[in-house]
Amino acid sequence: MSETRTPQMRAVSQDTAGGPDVLKMITTDRPVPGPTEILVRVHAAGVNPTDWKSRSQGEFLTGAKAPFTLGFDVSGVVEAVGLGVSLFAPGDKVFGMPRFPHPAGAYAEYVTAPARHFAHLPEGLDHVQGAALPLASLTAWQALVDTADVQPGARVLIHAAAGGVGHLAVQIAKSRGAYVIGTARQAKHDFLHGLGADELVDYTQQDFAETVRDVDVVLDTISGDYSARSLRTLRPGGTLVSILPLDESFPAAQAREARIRAGFMIVEPDQAGLRAVADLVNSGKLQVIVDTVLPLEEAAKAHTLGETGRTTGKIVLSVAP
Repeated sequence: MSETRTPQMRAVSQDTAGGPDVLKMITTDRPVPGPTEILVRVHAAGVNPTDWKSRSQGEFLTGAKAPFTLGFDVSGVVEAVGLGVSLFAPGDKVFGMPRFPHPAGAYAEYVTAPARHFAHLPEGLDHVQGAALPLASLTAWQALVDTADVQPGARVLIHAAAGGVGHLAVQIAKSRGAYVIGTARQAKHDFLHGLGADELVDYTQQDFAETVRDVDVVLDTISGDYSARSLRTLRPGGTLVSILPLDESFPAAQAREARIRAGFMIVEPDQAGLRAVADLVNSGKLQVIVDTVLPLEEAAKAHTLGETGRTTGKIVLSVAP
């Protein structure tokens, strides 16, 4: 009597913490969707700073340790649905940020996750663009809309405005009617003006804390001393949202005295946010910029490139044709 063989898939895995060279291709069992979950055949996977930080530390924010497969940004096609799923059917094109900050395993040919961690892929986007969107766009949306409640006429300062989160945050803030100020190298100013930025500061030539004033909202994607220096740009009653933990030297008492709401946020899986982002894409108010596309086998090269901090937009791994 022959045994039924479990379907296999390719994935990128690591057994230990370290540099990009710890990433290796493996063959492993294809996952099976449980109740309320979907199985997605991954066509492309986005690469994010949280990926190379988890790789180098050998564990996730949740404490999950190697061996594991990295990756959170997914764009692909629904292969199968678990018990009780009503929102998707096999053949649907979807994008999402499943399970964050728990391991999702997007650097693989298949992933499973709760159906509500995904949304339908925006019309007109291919899977590479779809994979570049979820984590970065949800971070920007949840920071600017859910947390800071940016309103028309607000002055918004976005640090690292040409980066993965930054370039999407510029467009989301503009879609809310804000006046957008960004920090970026001079070489990226034309690019950012093309996305709608109103004012730009070359941080290699000017101290933004000396030149920018009367800001309502700061989105800090860098942290370190940037958060503390950003307080000088904010109006009393303003909001500072950092997507990284605030430095121990951050003057919290000074922020409270100025009635500035300051804090650190972690992005969450969010179908409503994904749908809002898709609406912006479909209406022509949001475009995602892809810097580099590499095959899954070159995940280590993607990490090496990402860690330079010099990319414009996103890096994406192509997984399926």
